Amino acid sequence: MIGIRIKLVAFWIVVLGIGASAAAQSLDDLNIQIHGYATQGFLYTTQNNIFTTSSSNGSPAWTEAVVNVSAQPIPKLRIGVQARYFMLGNLGNAITLDWAAADYKVNDQFGVRFGKVKTPSGLFNDVQDIDPSYIWALLPQSVYPLLSRNSLLAHYGGVVYGTIKLGPSLGKLEYRGFSGKRQLAGTDGYFLTQTESGITLPDGLGGITSGGALHWKTPLAGLMIGASDTRDNQWAARIVFTVPVQGIPVPFNGTQAVHPLNTQNFFGRYEKDKWMVAAEWARLPVTGLMNVPYVVSVPILFDQRSWYVMASYKVTDKLTAGVYDTQSFDHQAPLGPARYLKDWTLNAHYDFNQFLYAKVEQHFYDGTLVGYDTTMNPPTASLPTGLQPSTKLTILKVGVSF
Repeated sequence: MIGIRIKLVAFWIVVLGIGASAAAQSLDDLNIQIHGYATQGFLYTTQNNIFTTSSSNGSPAWTEAVVNVSAQPIPKLRIGVQARYFMLGNLGNAITLDWAAADYKVNDQFGVRFGKVKTPSGLFNDVQDIDPSYIWALLPQSVYPLLSRNSLLAHYGGVVYGTIKLGPSLGKLEYRGFSGKRQLAGTDGYFLTQTESGITLPDGLGGITSGGALHWKTPLAGLMIGASDTRDNQWAARIVFTVPVQGIPVPFNGTQAVHPLNTQNFFGRYEKDKWMVAAEWARLPVTGLMNVPYVVSVPILFDQRSWYVMASYKVTDKLTAGVYDTQSFDHQAPLGPARYLKDWTLNAHYDFNQFLYAKVEQHFYDGTLVGYDTTMNPPTASLPTGLQPSTKLTILKVGVSF
């Protein structure tokens, strides 16, 4: 909390300093805008508890609130910051900094933003912090896991971007290149099982990241085809493994290292009249080593390959219906339900007015690769993993935006 406040204070010192030097501009001249949203979700599963909630009994433990403030002190410069409150089951219940960036757009062909900036990867990554902008209560968890939303959304560094017109017969190409440091908090969903086993990352895990994305707006109106590539150098972190010694908990210090990895996404979207169709394929390979001297040395092997196809139809001005199928497989995991996730999803999104909306979603899960933890699904004699191989998830979500 203190670190977040320091960052916000420092950011607004910069904003106010630029504003003061801008020839005594008025607030209207600065074009200050304040936007945000708040959502409340309810989850019910037929069997397993999901997302660290007691969902098999019905759980309202999913609350989110986002506020962003932006200003434009000079015509080509925009500065903004976004904070988020998030609580989901046993996770969150804290305010975090989504992004804080300055964006200078020279022209349509070239612009640059720097600070804590959104990472331009995949089809939905740089909009997954804007719940009112898409109909889904949950984006496909194979590619956009809810428990790791903060880690995926942004990095500290910069992004260059622009649009190149290819001519009337070829459309136009939008490019984005990025570099900087990504930091995964020790509470991130990627480390949930590890944390519940008594192995924690007090300082999180982070390192240098870089990559780029291309979006081709084809000559066929409404059709976009794109790809992104992310390359991470070797990351290392301190870990603490607590074990009982003669009945007394004793912490052992060690390290966790993740070797260079390359994450690829290929995606496309087509919009026409009331229809939207999209698809994406992604691969996330991870290799590394978790080492605590004299206690444990465990290789980290993970090769997740995921895809989804989705479609939506605007039934009326207020009602939109959607469906998607998503699957994910960890090619390094042993055979069994923990190796994969398959999810058929049906959705309805209703706008009561320009401020209030609701989402109803039904998921049919097969496999336990994503979204589950051992604390809320303890092993039993008849169920050694604590998890049934399949479950149904119903989500009701109400949101207000401004």
